[in-house]
Amino acid sequence: MNTYLFIYYLIQFCGHSWIFTNMMVRLFSFGKDSLVDTFYAIGLVMRLCQSLSLLELLHLYVGIEPNRLFPRFLQLTERIIILFVVITSQDEVQGKYVVCVLFFFWNLLDVVRYTYSMLSVIEIHYPILTWLRHTLWMLIYPLCVLAEAFAIYQSLPYFESFGTYSIKLPFPVALSIYFPYVLKTYLMVLFVGMYFISSHLYSERKTSLKDFYAKEKNN
Repeated sequence: MNTYLFIYYLIQFCGHSWIFTNMMVRLFSFGKDSLVDTFYAIGLVMRLCQSLSLLELLHLYVGIEPNRLFPRFLQLTERIIILFVVITSQDEVQGKYVVCVLFFFWNLLDVVRYTYSMLSVIEIHYPILTWLRHTLWMLIYPLCVLAEAFAIYQSLPYFESFGTYSIKLPFPVALSIYFPYVLKTYLMVLFVGMYFISSHLYSERKTSLKDFYAKEKNN
């Protein structure tokens, strides 16, 4: 299992590192012109990495990763909805600056997280990496949620114009689902989920850092 987890974390680390490096090189090479086609340059790899991350729910369910299932489920659901439902389905949204900002935040967190997880499997621990793993989210995660909310807000006119995912069920059901209303409702769910996930991560941070520094002191 440790070999499997190491390979999984290594694949995710390579994928997210490639995305992050690609974004930085393009930004320094082309300036703000690179922002509008971020999705076209890295969208495929981003979708692959996020799809692969669904395996983590299985890891948690069978107990090979030490974490709680529900908070991770909320985090993954949040990303899948934003990436596949909001961004991928609307070509007009893919060229927005917020997509680049969102991908930057996601990958910054994931590069640190998967580096930490990969090294932890082989019992390698660095104090600065441990601190970053359990502290960086306190600044970045709220910004992620704000960027996700802004992406939804910018997508609403296109869902309204094109009617994407809006359906009207035939008689005798006679039920209409207007997708912009679904997204507006999800905005509220997004911020409620942020509070729940942040509480979990903060609790995990206190426990993990306390255990880490206790081991360091004993060594």
